[in-house]
Amino acid sequence: MHIEGQCHCGHVAYQAEIDPQRVGVCHCTDCQALTGCAFRITVSAPRQAITLTANPPKVYEKHGDNGKKRLQHFCPECGSPLFTSGEESEDGEWGIRWGSIAQRAALEPKAQIWRRSAVGWLDRVPSLPGSDTD
Repeated sequence: MHIEGQCHCGHVAYQAEIDPQRVGVCHCTDCQALTGCAFRITVSAPRQAITLTANPPKVYEKHGDNGKKRLQHFCPECGSPLFTSGEESEDGEWGIRWGSIAQRAALEPKAQIWRRSAVGWLDRVPSLPGSDTD
């Protein structure tokens, strides 16, 4: 599937060819801290399948919950998270942040990881009346 994406301000943009079956939810504490939310949704793709079409992201490294070094790619202007990669960032697998993808409504998660860090209340939170409108 062909996708296009960008950061919130549009400074960093990309396009990619992805497998929609490779969409997953991560509940690890790093993803919670990075999003300010209960989880993060990511689409995994080979680095070669991703083409930057605007400015490059800024990158920093951090050891994840599993002890492995992860590179976090984000917009240097607005701070939007865009990708994650391992140490082999040019050859390995990248995670594309679901919120940056224009076609995200068509990308339903197929798996969940780090469930032991998942918040217990997520399924119990009701919708607010009238909140289903944009």
